[in-house]
Amino acid sequence: MNRGKPWLRSYAPGVPHEIDIEEITLSRALSRSAAERGDMTALNYMGRKISFRELEFLVNRFARALKALGVERGDKVATLLPNLPQMIIAVYAAFRIGAVIVPNNPLYTERELAYQLGDSESRVAVGLDMLLPRMLALKEKTGLKEIVTCHINDFLPFPKKQLYPLVKKDMYRKVAPQQNVHRFTDLVKEQPGGPLEDLSAWADPAAILYTGGTTGLSKGVMLTHASLSANVQQFAAWIQGVKEGEKLLAVYPYFHSAGFTAMQNYPLWARLEAIPVPRPSPDSVADMVRQFKPDYLPGVPTIFNGLLSNKDFTGMDLSFIKGFFAGAAPLPMDTYNRLIELTGKQIVDVYGLTECTLFATASPWRGKIKAGTVGLPLPNTEIKIVDLETGQKEMPAGEAGEILIKGPQVMSGYYKKPEETAQVLCDGWLCTGDIGFIDEEGYLSVIDRKKDLIIAGGFNVYPNEVDDVLFAHPKVKEACTVGMPDAYRGETVVAYVVANPGERVTEEEIKKHCRENLAAYKVPRKIFFIDELPKSSIGKILRRELRARAAESARSES
Repeated sequence: MNRGKPWLRSYAPGVPHEIDIEEITLSRALSRSAAERGDMTALNYMGRKISFRELEFLVNRFARALKALGVERGDKVATLLPNLPQMIIAVYAAFRIGAVIVPNNPLYTERELAYQLGDSESRVAVGLDMLLPRMLALKEKTGLKEIVTCHINDFLPFPKKQLYPLVKKDMYRKVAPQQNVHRFTDLVKEQPGGPLEDLSAWADPAAILYTGGTTGLSKGVMLTHASLSANVQQFAAWIQGVKEGEKLLAVYPYFHSAGFTAMQNYPLWARLEAIPVPRPSPDSVADMVRQFKPDYLPGVPTIFNGLLSNKDFTGMDLSFIKGFFAGAAPLPMDTYNRLIELTGKQIVDVYGLTECTLFATASPWRGKIKAGTVGLPLPNTEIKIVDLETGQKEMPAGEAGEILIKGPQVMSGYYKKPEETAQVLCDGWLCTGDIGFIDEEGYLSVIDRKKDLIIAGGFNVYPNEVDDVLFAHPKVKEACTVGMPDAYRGETVVAYVVANPGERVTEEEIKKHCRENLAAYKVPRKIFFIDELPKSSIGKILRRELRARAAESARSES
């Protein structure tokens, strides 16, 4: 019966092969939790606990505030926030009034943000008050009409609130009233928090999350309320035995697909106590683990590697941890084995991408783990491997090809990019561009990925974007960006640069130029100056040769 889906035979006991997906949007699910478990803690922000009932009131207040600012159904609301309660409130408030949320990395440069806010046609930006000058500049370059500022201490308990003084009032006094700048705390105080008509509709767009391609500009992935809710329900069915009220440390950033779905939406659905981490680092995560003792600890390889080198973490009693979640980048086997040796607790490795909301496969929770694999397709999800040449022939077990995904979590398309959408969506199947194989028991192994994509510390870096910035330097003739293998970060961004004839350019000059135009994690860590880039007979730069050269450099340095 399961000949075409070998993974079903490998499911952990109790996990259904298919689930009846409840047609309830995440916004409506929050209201249900507030009604049924109002006193239960939804968020624990540095010791300040916010119950489901209070969160519901705050969402309703901010939803009314957005409507008062002129936000209507289908309008885009952008966020420039780390993991703060205001981010969740803004997201669910936009959901509630039928608006579309557009999360952005607050560390992005003005150039990067201008493209995403302009492309998404965002009408309102909700961001940190320290970013107000940047948001005002963006308002001049894009279609932004209103700006809402938040402070990191808005929800901090006393005395921690005193550690983060408010941004100087002079900054606000210098802003003319007509520039439409509002404080988050003022807006929510002005509005009632009682019941509000929920306009979130199952088939409507809910979010645009920006990803990138190995060619061209970044693309806005359109996710509906249906895909967001379905993916959360799929994962909830997979992780059997998770109890309401258990604690999850929200390490992944909410503006990233991993954080948006796994750290924000899933805990609210499962009624867990989510503990947001505003600025994740091994030291800060270790401190929060000690302080809050979470049941579940997610992380990217760099976080886990750092924790394993942190004496406070390795020296503490970690018996309270029930499991780890790994994703966003391949987890090295050495890291996997050391975590198991330290704690004896299960590590759930997941695979997916923004174009399928997040989750496509996961290691069986309390089932058979196969190290080096990313587990099995979730309920209601199909995976097939097709040949690389034609994309038509399905490969047998154990043979590699391109990974295709089908399920209710797959995106509706790229925003305003029908041609790019048609290239990756065919008959309901999402062509990932990733290379892997499925074994006879249905476990998926990812052995390669989109050939040019760099994953550095869990973040996607698209080399063409870095190349464009390098080419803009007046002393640079040609440049090519690749990933260099790195035991800690997975990959490190490096660039090969050819200077213009007669020009002398230093590594620091190039890095300074990149820092001014790129988010920090995209800036090349090393610059290799060469006389000529390798090219094909038609003049195409052979990036693969430079990747091989970078790998050789990494081996010689190790």
